[in-house]
Amino acid sequence: MRYIPDSSEEEMLKEMNFTREKLFSDIPKDLRSDLKLWNEKSEIEVKKEMKRILDKNKIMLNFLGAGVYNHYIPSVVKEIMRRNEFYTSYTPYQAEVSQGMLQALFEYQSLMAEVLDMDVVNCSMYDWATSLAEAALMCYRVKKKPRFIISKNIHPERKKVLETYTEDILEIVEIGYDENGIDLEDLKKNIDNCCGVYIENPTFLGYFEQNLEEIEEIVHKNDALIVAGVDPISLGIIKPPGEYADIAIGESVGYPMSFGGPLLGIFGVKNDMNLIRKMPGRLIGATEDLDGNLGFVMTLQTREQHIRREKATSNICSNEALCAVASAVYLAFLGKKGLKEIGELCMKNANYTMRRINEIKGFKAPLFNSLHFKEFTVHHENMKEIDKKLLENNIQGGVILDRIGFDLKDTALYCVTEMHTKEDIDKLISVLEAI
Repeated sequence: MRYIPDSSEEEMLKEMNFTREKLFSDIPKDLRSDLKLWNEKSEIEVKKEMKRILDKNKIMLNFLGAGVYNHYIPSVVKEIMRRNEFYTSYTPYQAEVSQGMLQALFEYQSLMAEVLDMDVVNCSMYDWATSLAEAALMCYRVKKKPRFIISKNIHPERKKVLETYTEDILEIVEIGYDENGIDLEDLKKNIDNCCGVYIENPTFLGYFEQNLEEIEEIVHKNDALIVAGVDPISLGIIKPPGEYADIAIGESVGYPMSFGGPLLGIFGVKNDMNLIRKMPGRLIGATEDLDGNLGFVMTLQTREQHIRREKATSNICSNEALCAVASAVYLAFLGKKGLKEIGELCMKNANYTMRRINEIKGFKAPLFNSLHFKEFTVHHENMKEIDKKLLENNIQGGVILDRIGFDLKDTALYCVTEMHTKEDIDKLISVLEAI
């Protein structure tokens, strides 16, 4: 096959042993468009067809969460993100001509380290799921033990990514949970020969982990590492992972949802060279030139395949640099006070919504008698029908948990943030009452 731009589509498909239909076979048939771009339509015809399809979209009142959250993005964030020197930057290999981007990434690392109370934060991973997978592999590299513990109440999609990354390397052990978080007795039974334990705070089901001190004692007593998955917005009101964990991961903030991505994976560790030298991704550092001027460089990039190849600590080949810039601007704009106020508003709105839903006959919200942040479970014996009725009223309800592989039936996970007004919440309640 000729690797030149004028190679025909048929030639490429033949080389890959593919057909046009097979290219899209992973997409369920009921979701596939009838648009056939390969029929040599003109540009104007394609644009008109795309517009016809896009006109079907609706703007709805949204109560989805489950990893991607609707937070307000100040205009200053978008304005700085659009600057050419940031918007077009890739990996800043040449430090001498990339000082602006390097400084912006350094500021992201510094701000996120302060939020997490961690000593060292890299300048991004792909998303929360890959951060978890990389953290598990890092625990294995440090402790040389073959088992890694997770709770059954973590995000099912993060679990799938973890299992994919660690196949034939680590045994992933699932333990139980209750309304306080991880089942401590189950943790004690399974802690032997484990390199690390992963906890989420808040948990995927929206409530805070209550047993942090006990978990820390059990895990560290057995020479394992604690990996904490956190929502940075919550750290304005709860203690940071640096007070109880060795590794902190999560999803950052400051960029739009954009239909589910791109996202920005957080990865931070304590000041321990055994951890720092085995981190995935790259670190940006501040230094001085020969004349004493402040400058920025890539201090550590042990993941680089072009340097270390099979000895690289990670297969993360890029990062989410533009999202990291946005996150740095967002955190700097908010400050400590702003982060605290948003966290309090999310919690206030969520608890108001829970109380109102729980007053409606046939509904239970939440399922767990725990302190919740911005997400919570809602149970109804016919939740899927409830979801359909909400959509008919231009309201997107919560994620129905058994649809994404979670083991709670007839239950949805709702999310309320600072973007939801009292009028929005009352509209949801009135529709649920009418149903």
